[in-house]
Amino acid sequence: MRPAMPPAIGFGAEPVYSGAMQRGLIAFLSLAFLGAASLLTLPCSAEPMTIKQPGNHPDYGFELEPHLLLGVGAPGRVRGGGFGLGVRGSIPIVDNGFVPTINNSVAISFGLDWVRYNGYEYGYRGCYNNKGNGNFCPYYDDSVTHVWIPVTLQWNFWLSQHWSVMGELGPSLRYTSGYYGDSGFGLDNPLALYVGGRWHFSDRAALTLRLGFPTSSVGVSFLL
Repeated sequence: MRPAMPPAIGFGAEPVYSGAMQRGLIAFLSLAFLGAASLLTLPCSAEPMTIKQPGNHPDYGFELEPHLLLGVGAPGRVRGGGFGLGVRGSIPIVDNGFVPTINNSVAISFGLDWVRYNGYEYGYRGCYNNKGNGNFCPYYDDSVTHVWIPVTLQWNFWLSQHWSVMGELGPSLRYTSGYYGDSGFGLDNPLALYVGGRWHFSDRAALTLRLGFPTSSVGVSFLL
């Protein structure tokens, strides 16, 4: 016996669960990302550059980064964007980086990112004939949660006293909850890819913006 399906909604309809609170949270996150991006694109020419001074960067053993998340274009049949919270930890493994003539370093980064999406389509098992009126291909709206566990290689470039940029690449284990009969673990393919930057407003703390797939984030990094 097939389980009961929730009420169908025609294509193009507004999701029944979306409300002012969800739209407001996504708008807030979007503004936060724009503000962080504006800060991180400010010119750093007013201060001495350290990119050609190998090793001239903060000496730390662990980077702790709580952040807000924005999810767009996630895997699966997600409709629209999502928002959430996460945390990232990074451990330096090469202090002088892959290029010994510039100020760079390498770390292993791992995290836990929780994103709640507005909705998704799970009426994808095919179309049926609507009593002789042609084929009808419904979708069904619901909310869905993705939890990502990324493990990446993080390559840092220390541009000046207050600015650094990074690139990250690695696998990301994903747990999905909410799909109709399809919840569980999966490994995203292709690999998770991120680029980002930090504005170091103190010797041990920075505003961090990360853009990429499957999520983007804005948060504060603590160099411990």
